[in-house]
Amino acid sequence: MGWPLRMFQEEGLYFVTSRCFQGRLLLRPSAEVNEVVGGVLARAVQQSAGTIRLHAFTFASNHFHLLVWARGAALASFMQYLRSNLSKKVGRLVDWSGGFWERRYSAEPVLDDTALVGRLRYVLAHGVKEGLVERCAEWPGLTCLPQLLGPARRLFKWFNWTKRWNKRGSEDMAGAQERFAQQWAEPVELEVAPLPCWNGLGEESRRRAVQGLVEEVEAEARARDKPVLGERAVRVQHPHTRPEHLKRSPRPLGHASTRQALRELREQYGAFVAAFREAAARWRRGDFSAPFPLFSFPPRVVPGRVARVL
Repeated sequence: MGWPLRMFQEEGLYFVTSRCFQGRLLLRPSAEVNEVVGGVLARAVQQSAGTIRLHAFTFASNHFHLLVWARGAALASFMQYLRSNLSKKVGRLVDWSGGFWERRYSAEPVLDDTALVGRLRYVLAHGVKEGLVERCAEWPGLTCLPQLLGPARRLFKWFNWTKRWNKRGSEDMAGAQERFAQQWAEPVELEVAPLPCWNGLGEESRRRAVQGLVEEVEAEARARDKPVLGERAVRVQHPHTRPEHLKRSPRPLGHASTRQALRELREQYGAFVAAFREAAARWRRGDFSAPFPLFSFPPRVVPGRVARVL
């Protein structure tokens, strides 16, 4: 069975999730992993040339969440760049050479301001809601919380392996074979943009709003009164560990605060799928002028039957 078709808007907000292969802890937090992940994420946003804005993120041990604004189908190339570079660079750090990601990422549109703040709260709650740490700030993995409560910009190191590859065989390579040597590190800035619905607020008001969400999350966790794993225990887990049980739930079509908005999204998606299938049927018959829906990805291979005729 094929993957569901992706429907992108001319511009829109998306809640993005991607999980590691078999739920293994390949993104297990460490100073090295956090630096590399931050550099890759910053570089991916930079490469998007303004077609992606990052509003929130958190990297758990076996998955990550992003809250982004994207123009058109730019999210597809952004995620391809992000996931491929994470798999190569973090895979090297944790000595993992197999497939890094379990399946393709999910990208669900966020349809209104209430749902958007709810998604931010979900991102901030990681670690606490999972029973890993008592406070949101104690999560040792990479998270947007420090940037939401402090300076919005943060510097990371992007390890430029292209530069390393181009220098192979030169005298400068002596003693600098390590892929994560400082010789290949370039500073790259990662900025977290305010939620669109908070643009009218001042910096201090936005920080208070974020702190309010954090306090809600932590109060709910205290009310459950359950022991937590602890930051130290999180850090010492082996990244190849495969959890005995994984949470699996159907991916929602989108996030909204009203049923009406979700119903309209469902209708819009149904029309999108119907239009795509109609165009694909004409394309298979050799009609390459068939119009596919905007921001979709038409087939790139000529059907065998048509190719034989051509």
